[in-house]
Amino acid sequence: MAALPERIRRARTLSRISQLALANSVGVQRSAVAQWERKDGSHPSMHHLIAIAVATGVCLEWLGTGRGPVKPGEDAWTPAMRTDDYAQDDVESECLDSLRKIPFQIRKQLVGIITLVSRNF
Repeated sequence: MAALPERIRRARTLSRISQLALANSVGVQRSAVAQWERKDGSHPSMHHLIAIAVATGVCLEWLGTGRGPVKPGEDAWTPAMRTDDYAQDDVESECLDSLRKIPFQIRKQLVGIITLVSRNF
């Protein structure tokens, strides 16, 4: 999932407006938009995030979280979480519960063992 600065830049480029035009729409200086688009820059307030979404025509949820369609009415949907990352049955759930109780270094070793064993299937 793209980070917030990348989503702000993408929203701006999709709407084909410059940093200065976005800044004027949002009511900030162009340097603020430049900061928002930098990986190590500052983050906009919620008020400004809403204004960015309105000015660029993107969905606020996508802009703020990276989930959902980029633009209203798009069919593409990015789920909030991947279900493959979670237990798919009771056995996996029990394994995860037990694994989370084990110290990290031992967990890494166990994952290595499981990876080796799973290669045979």
